[in-house]
Amino acid sequence: MIAYNNQLDSFVRAWMEAARIPGLAIGFFDRKRIHRIATYGYADLEAQTPVAPETLFEIGSITKSFTAVAVLQAVEKGLIRLDGSVLDYLPWFAVQKYEPITIHHLLTHTAGLVGVIDKTPDIRSAVWALRETELGWSPGSRFAYSDAGYQILTLILEAVTQQPFAEVIRQNIFAPLGMTASVAALSHAVRPRLATGYRFLYDDRPYHVSHPLVPATWIEASSGDCSIAATAEDLAKFGQIFLNRGQGMKSRVLAQESYEAMVRPHSAAGWCDYGYGMMLHAHDNFTFIGHGGGMPGYVAELILDIENGVGLALLSNQRHSSGLFWQLMSLWRTIYLGLTLASVDLSTPDPYRIRNATDYAGVYRSSDKTLMLTAREEQLLLHHQNQVIALERRGDDRFFVDHPDFDRFLLHFGRDNSITSEPGEVREATYGAEWYIKDSYTGQRTFDVPAAWRLYPGHYRSHNPWQTNFRVILRQGKLLVVEPDGDEELLFPSREHEFCIGDAVTPERIRFSQFVDGQALCATRSGCEYYRFFTP
Repeated sequence: MIAYNNQLDSFVRAWMEAARIPGLAIGFFDRKRIHRIATYGYADLEAQTPVAPETLFEIGSITKSFTAVAVLQAVEKGLIRLDGSVLDYLPWFAVQKYEPITIHHLLTHTAGLVGVIDKTPDIRSAVWALRETELGWSPGSRFAYSDAGYQILTLILEAVTQQPFAEVIRQNIFAPLGMTASVAALSHAVRPRLATGYRFLYDDRPYHVSHPLVPATWIEASSGDCSIAATAEDLAKFGQIFLNRGQGMKSRVLAQESYEAMVRPHSAAGWCDYGYGMMLHAHDNFTFIGHGGGMPGYVAELILDIENGVGLALLSNQRHSSGLFWQLMSLWRTIYLGLTLASVDLSTPDPYRIRNATDYAGVYRSSDKTLMLTAREEQLLLHHQNQVIALERRGDDRFFVDHPDFDRFLLHFGRDNSITSEPGEVREATYGAEWYIKDSYTGQRTFDVPAAWRLYPGHYRSHNPWQTNFRVILRQGKLLVVEPDGDEELLFPSREHEFCIGDAVTPERIRFSQFVDGQALCATRSGCEYYRFFTP
């Protein structure tokens, strides 16, 4: 096992260096024991404090799995009904359209609620503010991941138990499992025990590993969608109850029926199936269950192979660490089952290696600019101002260009998929609002847009620590929201000055207001106000 540990350590450290991860804590476990707690790097870069087994990390949305367990425990006690309406427990609750919402809808993210309203730090006022929003559809008909739904579940748990959420979790989950280090509310009292969370310096553009790391915004929270902090050992103890079908090491935490309800797929998110507070992934020809979580400056993953009884808990104090966990789980699972390591991918991230670089090579022109790209030895190169810049892949047909002229957006490429279901020829490229085409492009070249749409493009900001800013652009006759990481979502007209985000049927809306000198000054996004900023 020592040789395997050395191999694990070498792999993890190489990954950390490539991704600029300050610190990690990882728990390797099976049904009966925790085989190893491995710690790497620093809990505090400035103080050079190393990560230790007792270091706490925020686990973000893995909290939802704990909340689901607590709800099902309350169901077992007769305090909550899965088919009960929210109004049965919170008579003051209101939302526009499509009542009633049930506990089942909240657990499975099928209520049709917005993702979250982050304009208030307290979840009671955030849930109250949902009355200003409308559901995207009749509850139960579609999936839309919603922190707001688990905030509602938090208040319901507090109402039926007459206890604060943190105490509900402590008494009913932490204590029976021996999770003595964990906390269910993030307060300044526990902050000294936590690893410092880090982010890359710029919050308004795609990150790059060359950017400085700075401490992320600290927030206090007590909510069933995000507020647990745990050690790797404690999170492994929680994972073991699912490997043992609801049974903890000392006592049963969930009835068999409740366990089966948690891990049964109730809804489909597209990238996974969803149970009650649990994601179900198909990977490497196996079905894994678990959950991921992110907070400002933190990311966490809990992943479980139920069939073989093996699990992994990963905690990091830098959000761009989640790509590591599938490789690490594959390696740990292979070691545990005594299989050959030859089939395991032990490579570290190399975003510059682009096997299909020739797909994108060519000359692209806009009305006043030209992009020239060439392919060489599995690299994609941009020739710009007498420089040759290697592009970094950031997803399908998306790339980061490490140059000040291209630092606000990703470079996206568009394919002609009109003839075949296979990926077509690349014929266009976009960078923010800029549109470039090859000579082979045969599509539409001119676009008419409503005059009002020209009021909206700009950079919008708020003091929301979760989503600090976004941009709205007008390109090829379409309005789009562009997130800081480069993701783009189309806007679909809904009402005057209001649009659905990403889909014509969705609870997520954006409404523009406060028009001055031909510009909208305010964009209200899913209940949270953002204001036009002076930056481009």
